[in-house]
Amino acid sequence: MGARAGRRGRGRARGAGPGGRGSNERAPRPGPAGARGRGQRLVANVTVCKRRGVGKRGALAAWRGRLLPRSSRAGAGGAEARASPTLSSRPGPASSRGTMAATVRRQRPRRLACWALMAVLLADLLALSDTLAVMSVDLGSESMKVAIVKPGVPMEIVLNKESRRKTPVTVTLKENERLFGDSAASMAIKNPKATLRYFQHLLGKQTDNPHVALYRARFPEHELGFDPQRQTVHFQISQHLKFSPEEVLGMILNYSRSLAEDFAEQPIKDAVITVPAFFNQAERRAVLQAAHMAGLKVLQLINDNTATALSYGVFRRKDINNTAQNIMFYDMGSGSTVCTIVTYQTVKTKEAGMQPQLQIRGVGFDRTLGGLEMELRLRDHLAGLFNEQRKGQRAKDVRENPRAMAKLLREANRLKTILSANADHMAQIEGLMDDVDFKAKVTRVEFEELCADLFERVPGPVQQALQSAEMSLDEIEQVILVGGATRVPRVQDVLLKAVGKEELGKNINADEAAAMGAVYQAAALSKAFKVKPFVVRDAVIYPILVEFTREVEEESGVRSLKHNKRVLFSRMGPYPQRKVITFNRYSHDFNFHINYGDLGFLGPEDLRVFGSQNLTTVKLKGVGESFKKYPDYESKGIKAHFNLDESGVLSLDRVESVFETLVEDSPEEESTLTKLGNTISSLFGGGTTPDAKENGTDTVQEEEESPAEGSKDEPGEQVELKEEAEAPVEDTSQPPPPESKGDTAPSGEKATEKENGEKSETQKPSEKGEAGPEAAPPASEGEKKQKPARKQRMVEEIGVELVVLDLPDLPEDELARSMQKLQDLTLRDLEKQEREKAANSLEAFIFETQDKLYQPEYQEVSTEEQREEISGKLSAASTWLEDEGFGATTVMLKEKLVELRKLCQGLFFRVEERKKWPERLSALDSLLNHSSMFLKGARLIPEMDQIFTEVEMTTLEKVINETWAWKNATMAEQAKLPATEKPVLLSKDIEAKMMALDREVQYLLNKAKFAKPRPRPKDKNGTRAEPPLNASDQGEKVIPPPGQTEDAKPIPEPERVQTGSEQEDTEPLELGGPGTGEESEQKEQPAGQKQPLKNDEL
Repeated sequence: MGARAGRRGRGRARGAGPGGRGSNERAPRPGPAGARGRGQRLVANVTVCKRRGVGKRGALAAWRGRLLPRSSRAGAGGAEARASPTLSSRPGPASSRGTMAATVRRQRPRRLACWALMAVLLADLLALSDTLAVMSVDLGSESMKVAIVKPGVPMEIVLNKESRRKTPVTVTLKENERLFGDSAASMAIKNPKATLRYFQHLLGKQTDNPHVALYRARFPEHELGFDPQRQTVHFQISQHLKFSPEEVLGMILNYSRSLAEDFAEQPIKDAVITVPAFFNQAERRAVLQAAHMAGLKVLQLINDNTATALSYGVFRRKDINNTAQNIMFYDMGSGSTVCTIVTYQTVKTKEAGMQPQLQIRGVGFDRTLGGLEMELRLRDHLAGLFNEQRKGQRAKDVRENPRAMAKLLREANRLKTILSANADHMAQIEGLMDDVDFKAKVTRVEFEELCADLFERVPGPVQQALQSAEMSLDEIEQVILVGGATRVPRVQDVLLKAVGKEELGKNINADEAAAMGAVYQAAALSKAFKVKPFVVRDAVIYPILVEFTREVEEESGVRSLKHNKRVLFSRMGPYPQRKVITFNRYSHDFNFHINYGDLGFLGPEDLRVFGSQNLTTVKLKGVGESFKKYPDYESKGIKAHFNLDESGVLSLDRVESVFETLVEDSPEEESTLTKLGNTISSLFGGGTTPDAKENGTDTVQEEEESPAEGSKDEPGEQVELKEEAEAPVEDTSQPPPPESKGDTAPSGEKATEKENGEKSETQKPSEKGEAGPEAAPPASEGEKKQKPARKQRMVEEIGVELVVLDLPDLPEDELARSMQKLQDLTLRDLEKQEREKAANSLEAFIFETQDKLYQPEYQEVSTEEQREEISGKLSAASTWLEDEGFGATTVMLKEKLVELRKLCQGLFFRVEERKKWPERLSALDSLLNHSSMFLKGARLIPEMDQIFTEVEMTTLEKVINETWAWKNATMAEQAKLPATEKPVLLSKDIEAKMMALDREVQYLLNKAKFAKPRPRPKDKNGTRAEPPLNASDQGEKVIPPPGQTEDAKPIPEPERVQTGSEQEDTEPLELGGPGTGEESEQKEQPAGQKQPLKNDEL
């Protein structure tokens, strides 16, 4: 109510400051125009109110109450007539009132503009807060975990519609319906052909890939079609329904986003998606395309092993120090196994000082070793047992029945989980095939025998990881288990024996660690959150090199072709990073190839699954034209800029032809403005002369070349690294020339185009201390004329044509059609959900209302004819819903529901009003009683201490009487009406009366809370009575002044004591004003007269 009083402008809302109605102090005068803006006054007022414990709403109300004119601040009950006696007793002249009115009119447009600006800023803040959340998707083979970060919810796992933290990666596709998650998993038994699972194994794979054949063998119920354009496969659900693996994954990602948005209660677009560490370029690009189809903005594709390591390190930040800690994570999931060696250590960063860092040191993997293969073997074993049980009945083979095999696979999954904790278990399936039940006992020993060769492959990834990290098991401090398949006891036994440790670490959530690490990375990459830095240095699994062929002239004069290889990104090298390779021997258009490097660490079968080892052929166009354009310039080579981004995806940013020449400066021709600019630049550190920025381009440090030793006659191609000095070379005929440390470049290098399309760059001195024009101090005019010639660099963009060799990306038109297809399916699903919701609401309303018609409280307020009419309408609607409801549209269902609600509106209103009457009337009576007691107490205050005016108390008394009269009259009128008629006693009217009465009382309470006591009246001779100096001296005599008898006592003694103490407490808060000096003199006078009296008495 305090804020409400402040909005009416009648006092201080929740302690908003003095100057309210009836206050004994004058309100502060408004400052001169332009002294302080209204926005500044608002900020100051809000700050003060916050210090006093007042909310922002009260501050805004108080501020608005001070600015608005009195006429606009008048509230109900004649607030404008109840002005303070202090303020109303000082009427100003008419000119002053006119000036104030004119000032208010001038301030009104500015005030409206200020409020409009505040509303726009508030709307922008609200819109920004609605899109702050980010998400992560831990995309596993069998299930996925989704996590979000939003303001107030740090790193939380999203619950699906079944309130589970893990959602199956399964989708059921029908002609007019889609199902996801657990609903789709249950449909795998009813319609196995339309239910797609484990489709991630087909991403980035062509038809001849062994994994495609393996998928067909595992799931023969799915029909895989052939895409001749990309040489890939797609799922042929029906004659008119087919989807590629990327489209199916896009559906799953879109469903995961819907789960996250429902959980976060706001839209989400930014996401970090986990992928297996062994994914190559084609597989990673396929995931990015699927995310693009789903409308997600992928902040990063993070390797699942890296996400797990990040989650482990984030929650153990305090345990990381300068000493390197080597941790091995063994992740066996449903479809694959990955072993990772991670080093944790604190490092010094430029931005945040010492921060923890994780570095991937070694990675080993097995693409097909996982829980799915164990379940498939157990499924085949159960199928064999069922066939043996029906061997003599000439029954069909259960393997030829897709539904029966789907039931067996589900039972195998359950059996594998139970056998991890029990020695044996009974497998039971009711009605497996032909209404025949299946029951068989399976022991853990039998299960381990079925998967014996799989358990032998468990140590393989460990050895690969150690080999790639060039470490031994003695350097590993701990081995931590991740993934659901590591819960199999036999896997733990074999792994423990392979690593030679006392025990395996189980101090991490095996299912959710990757999702939590990925969402932490998402928050770090998002601009909406600020997290503690944690440096992540991932490693390149597959090396990438550049191959090219050029002509060389041998000693005999014979020209021959020479094949060269340059390693661009080495194995286990860190990423993301950018690199530049320079071709120095080409002056015409040429081609080069980007391929994978040495993959000898992969076995023969893994190489077949890997696919094409050739990535891209790059065809350059315009090299010869660039040489013709700059005939007098020296060529510095053709530079190709490569980028391996955070997602591990390689891209060719641009190719440039760089030329350089010497240019003599002519200071005499410099204009006056140029000289002035040079002087100003030298004053601020002399950082950059106009020569360094002649063409407005940024200098690119990594592109400065220095001739290598032993390569004057035949300079070779150079690879310029961002973090390393030189690159390893596989061409044994000619080693790469060494490069200076100054050849590194920032990642954000740019060059602006000139009018003729050329690009120019100027050279910076290297870090080794080469002198340049920037480092030279300001010279005199004579020295400027002798300045040496400088180097000018010109950059020409080279046309690039890319020929993808591993797996062609979807064309733009195909990608657009796929996106539109998924959007149409999503809209169809939303429409179906809306229709089902409308049908359920209609059906629920019919049944609930039919039940209410027989309840006593509804029968009391309705007649028999009214109930029969409603019941007949409800029965007709129920019949229509059963007969024609299946074909009814959403609009028809909603209209039918609106019609029924309108019919029953009067009945429901009467019942609800009668339910609210007891509580509302009791509250009104209580408020009336308390208000009357408050008014009675206010009138008993002595006139000297009275803080309320007669107008205020009369107004409160009037409101109380009017409320009592309204209540009695309305209740009497309601008693005459029958219960079946519309009531005249309404709960909203009762609430309105209570609010009006409460507003009056709260206003007076606020005024009393902040009112200051009035000064006491003085004696006729100007002296003031004081309390006795000694509390025990009660017999002190007061000598009256001359001309006054002892009977004329100004104030009784007890009141003088009380008044004096109060006056002493309030004197330090009073401000100096007219009469303050006189009053102080009068205080000193009785003190001086009284002291001798004390001495005489003593």
